[in-house]
Amino acid sequence: MSKEMKKMKYVLVTGGVVSGLGKGVTASSIGVLLKACGLRVTSIKIDPYLNTDAGTMSPFEHGEVFVLDDGGEVDLDLGNYERFLDIKLTRDNNITTGKIYQAVLDKERRGDYLGKTVQVVPHITDAIQDWIERVAIIPVDGQPGPADVCVIELGGTIGDIESMPFTEALGQFSYRVGAGNFCLIHVSLVPVLNVVGEQKTKPTQHSVRGLRSLGLTPNILACRSTSALDENIKQKLSQFCHVPEENVITLYDVPNIWHIPLLLRDQKAHEAILRVLNLHGVTREPNLVEWTSRAKICDMLHEPVRIAMVGKYTCLTDSYLSVMKALLHASVSLRKKLVVDWVPASDLEDETARENPDAHKAAWKLLKGADGALVPGGFGDRGVQGKILAAKYAREKRIPFLGICLGMQTAVIEYARSVLGLQGANSTEFDPDTKIPCVIFMPEGSKTHMGATMRLGSRRTYFQAMDCKSAKLYGNRSFIDERHRHRYEVNPEMVPCLEDAGLCFTGKDETGQRMEIVELPNHPYYVGVQFHPEFKSRPGKPSALFLGLIAAACGQLDALLHGHKVPNGVGHGISKINICQNGNAAKFAKIATEGIYSNCNGVHV
Repeated sequence: MSKEMKKMKYVLVTGGVVSGLGKGVTASSIGVLLKACGLRVTSIKIDPYLNTDAGTMSPFEHGEVFVLDDGGEVDLDLGNYERFLDIKLTRDNNITTGKIYQAVLDKERRGDYLGKTVQVVPHITDAIQDWIERVAIIPVDGQPGPADVCVIELGGTIGDIESMPFTEALGQFSYRVGAGNFCLIHVSLVPVLNVVGEQKTKPTQHSVRGLRSLGLTPNILACRSTSALDENIKQKLSQFCHVPEENVITLYDVPNIWHIPLLLRDQKAHEAILRVLNLHGVTREPNLVEWTSRAKICDMLHEPVRIAMVGKYTCLTDSYLSVMKALLHASVSLRKKLVVDWVPASDLEDETARENPDAHKAAWKLLKGADGALVPGGFGDRGVQGKILAAKYAREKRIPFLGICLGMQTAVIEYARSVLGLQGANSTEFDPDTKIPCVIFMPEGSKTHMGATMRLGSRRTYFQAMDCKSAKLYGNRSFIDERHRHRYEVNPEMVPCLEDAGLCFTGKDETGQRMEIVELPNHPYYVGVQFHPEFKSRPGKPSALFLGLIAAACGQLDALLHGHKVPNGVGHGISKINICQNGNAAKFAKIATEGIYSNCNGVHV
């Protein structure tokens, strides 16, 4: 990018007609295309809801909560931005109505407005514009200095009551930054009615009319449709929406979302954007060779790998969006076609066997037919017993298994119950009065406030040995940084019992008191992690532990690990044997004698 160009360029993506058109993927794909042209790109997501952040929202409400390095709990679209653009965003890259009003009210309480009547216009709208300008210059790609272009996505649908302050602010913002620095792309729907079989433009016409009435004029139309727009339909949209015909883009249905940047490139969307932003002459033709190769490979895969996803929110796949993407990244890397079998955890339980035997039978059939099993994170006690049963099945039948956050905790509880014989073992999350607390509430946690009170964001994990699968998968590094989101953790007082019984805690935090990674050494692949590795998985850069799961499920793990030999001298004097048997027998006996865990007596290790 030319050093002479100092002004930030902004691309605003709005949506019309209906929600769920894929604005997030469209905004991410625009970013990919501009990045391929040699520009540095950052992103901002605006969510008009009143919540300060997404942290307290149920996955049924809004899909998964995506966690950033700085601990921000944000909208899942920021996950799309990070994956597509390979960047690291901050909590301030997600703007909500709650954040804006809170900031304005804090200023009012301090007296910053000098006695003025605080109003939506100009105070809220100015706060929105100031926030955008402040956050847009934060580097997110690891390079110094601000990006060249900021892609802003306005959540919701044009005309929503809650988004009115943002549409007004963005209308003002287009004038604040000036012509040539602001490009508006409106994502709309062009439906095909089965009765007439014709692409209908009227919904988009009305949507654009509503947008213009709010002070925003689209430069480009991105039309969602089942198939490419007919030429006469493009002409009609151009005429009635006052948009040049070459700026009417079709986003038709494709085999996988990695095709969207290619669709945009093939229709020369980058040229339209660069024209509006006066960037011709300072960019190159988009280089998407690697991206194209990945999209085509994904389409051609035919040899399946079946992963049973044993979770609580299986009826809404967006609840596990990052997990799904991490599985996809790993499977494409290993040239396998991912097949995910959704297994409602509660359907595996005995109670379902009595009340709905068909659902119980179907759930177990899926689990038993899978090449690998994954138990993701979650909250609450519904389905926990099913997750424990899934972990038990994978352990006993030697099925590759990955447990994430709560998935790791249920695996530890299952091991304590089945191997140590501690039938009362539980988490204090599910049974506050349990006599054998395998999983406990973190000491610094809050029991009165939910929002932003968990252990959040990037934390460091230190490997306790290099001769373990997880260390090898991470390239034999001594430590890793992964993102966390949890209130409960494995009880460190239970660790000696578990280690003497053969369970290895191969990753711990800097204090050695927080268990981060657990493995079963004599199992093809049985790994549990307290962190969420899915949040840092990228296309072409799959998460190490997801890669391990898919490789184990395909019988390729040994070959994969062979490529990560432990260097000479690394981990000298530490092995998985002395991790699990390093004087813990005496401590185990002491715990049993003192009666802290009454059922420890008589366990055969």
